[in-house]
Amino acid sequence: MAEVARDASNEFWQPPLTQASSPAPGMVEVCDGCGTEFMTGARFCYLCGGARETQASVSQAPAWTRSLAFLRVLEFNRVKHGLGLSEASLIAFFAGIGCLLVVLAISMIYTAQNLADFQAIQSYRIQWLLAAVAAFAAGILLKKSPSPRD
Repeated sequence: MAEVARDASNEFWQPPLTQASSPAPGMVEVCDGCGTEFMTGARFCYLCGGARETQASVSQAPAWTRSLAFLRVLEFNRVKHGLGLSEASLIAFFAGIGCLLVVLAISMIYTAQNLADFQAIQSYRIQWLLAAVAAFAAGILLKKSPSPRD
């Protein structure tokens, strides 16, 4: 028995090997690209190769960012893909919306006291409405047509 103890390998005295690190509790469980579930400890999706990201914890975010979470709907790429427009067309669309908002602001801010004021306000409105029409027309002309599938 003493001979066995003397020939014991050094593995007994080494610290145990750590197992493969399991993902942190804040990791995403499903791939955003293809929707498959990640394998245990995987950093990439085995099906599409998409990277595994961390979940944004609501409790870690400051209170003011949680109150503005509804603004994610207005993200440029999300609106772009939702409307199916190119970047130039979407910018022209936003310019047209901005011109329409200016027309509404002119209506609320200025009041006509006499005929000259009324004509001036109407000319401002007409100019901004023409700018909105031009922006929307540019958006239509800049929209990419879908490529025909063979």
